[in-house]
Amino acid sequence: MQENSNVFIFDHPLIQHKISLLRDKNTSSKDFRELVSEISVLMGYEVTRDIPLKEIEVETPVAMAKAKTISGKKLAVIPILRAGLGMADGFLQLVPMARVGHIGIYRDHETLEAIEYYCKLPKDIEERDVVLVDPMLATAGSAIGAVECLKKRDVKNIKFMCLIASREGIRRLHTAYPDVAIYCAAVDEELNEFGYIVPGLGDAGDRLFGTK
Repeated sequence: MQENSNVFIFDHPLIQHKISLLRDKNTSSKDFRELVSEISVLMGYEVTRDIPLKEIEVETPVAMAKAKTISGKKLAVIPILRAGLGMADGFLQLVPMARVGHIGIYRDHETLEAIEYYCKLPKDIEERDVVLVDPMLATAGSAIGAVECLKKRDVKNIKFMCLIASREGIRRLHTAYPDVAIYCAAVDEELNEFGYIVPGLGDAGDRLFGTK
């Protein structure tokens, strides 16, 4: 479902079912990781819908056939560390030829400001379409910082894919970078005083990796 010209919220029953399981505090880290990967595959199917194609000829066991193959710019998937790693693994199941970069950003718990500490990208990143992944879009500080990191390296086409977003996070990212399409599986209305999405699903990184 498309909320506006550049914000897409997925209402597919399978995605919604799996999001409900993710939210459950009793879901184990193993199951949480598997669910994040599965949802990322399902979302990635739509996120890559506009990949350009070109016509080719292939020889089947019966005759020559006209067929289509991916054309145009190459892809890169960039997880925001560390929680984005779980989504990147799922996306790569769908598009295994995509290159992978990493952007490390942490949020200062007092100021809620995003601080970049790591950025390693494919050397031809400016020639690639980028899918930036992070499970949560809360205050949007990390997402905005990551997009800024990519823009500094002349990346032109960026999509942001998350599992759960806050209304405030969507507004802030869309205001800062209206050209970045936002894809999410659920939207929650509130942030608490610590900048966490309510009801959300807790700290995605801790739940992915079993840390507290």
